[in-house]
Amino acid sequence: MTSPAPASELARIHGFLSAFTRRQAARTVDFPGGFAALDDAYARSRGNNHVLVDGSPDPEALPGFADETMGHLSHRAVFVLDEKVATACLEPLSRAGFSSSATYLMRHTGSVPADGGARPVAVEALLGPTAASWRRLAPHVTEGQLHDLVERRRVRTRGADVVRFLASYADDGEVAAWADLYLDPASGVAQVEDLVTAQAHLGQGHAGAVLDTALRMAADAGCTTRFLTARPDDWPHRWYGRKGFEVAGTLTRFERV
Repeated sequence: MTSPAPASELARIHGFLSAFTRRQAARTVDFPGGFAALDDAYARSRGNNHVLVDGSPDPEALPGFADETMGHLSHRAVFVLDEKVATACLEPLSRAGFSSSATYLMRHTGSVPADGGARPVAVEALLGPTAASWRRLAPHVTEGQLHDLVERRRVRTRGADVVRFLASYADDGEVAAWADLYLDPASGVAQVEDLVTAQAHLGQGHAGAVLDTALRMAADAGCTTRFLTARPDDWPHRWYGRKGFEVAGTLTRFERV
């Protein structure tokens, strides 16, 4: 499942992530080597409030910049795209109390499947199922955190030229599985994000239907670089491997609560 990605393709993925984060943010604060992406409307969401390192910063300056720009928040989060830069940042961020974890960047190298039969939906169709999935997967979240984790999907439409919310429906009319699809036809890059199956419909093929539809839509839009993110310590990355994805690189997350 692991295969070194061409440097140019990994750079395109990094560029897409950086551009998406910047465009989605309500406001940004730049520094040498990256920027802080912030959105007070979703203050409890790390995905909407973090420092993104997309260049070569001074590692010793990172903890202070995170504290300065995120001082109004209850968390600190620094995401580093390049693995060598992340290694250089590890020691100073660890001294400042940050823990680290990895997220795989997985690119699709298999054959493009036929349309899986999922369909685009309005964001409102996914709010209820998303809330239920968070309550199942993270029962410790507060109501305030749950609000931000669910409602933040609304602002993802700012992140890319084309954003689609896809869903596969069960026979009873319930949303069985869903995901986001972000398309940038100009650069030829597409990302599949937040692929989730409702508990009542696990093992029924709905996630595969959504993923196949997303991959077909991305290919039809001219996106030859198709990727998603996955945690190394969770099982989905192995399923993605069977669906034609390979690990292209690793994004490093540094967090302090």
